[in-house]
Amino acid sequence: MSDSDDEYWFCLTHHTVEGRDGCKNADRLGPYATAEEASHALEKVAERNEEWDNDPKWNDDAVED
Repeated sequence: MSDSDDEYWFCLTHHTVEGRDGCKNADRLGPYATAEEASHALEKVAERNEEWDNDPKWNDDAVED
């Protein structure tokens, strides 16, 4: 068994967790180490987007002194 057999992706087309032989990589997020981690991919994306949106170093709308 290779390392890639232990990787999982979240398919953005089907909203399911997939193994290596799933949909094309352009349509999915990952790889993740576990199926459980992959199943929370959209939540992780939302968390990261929220952090980035509220980071003053990356906020184009922030008022500079």
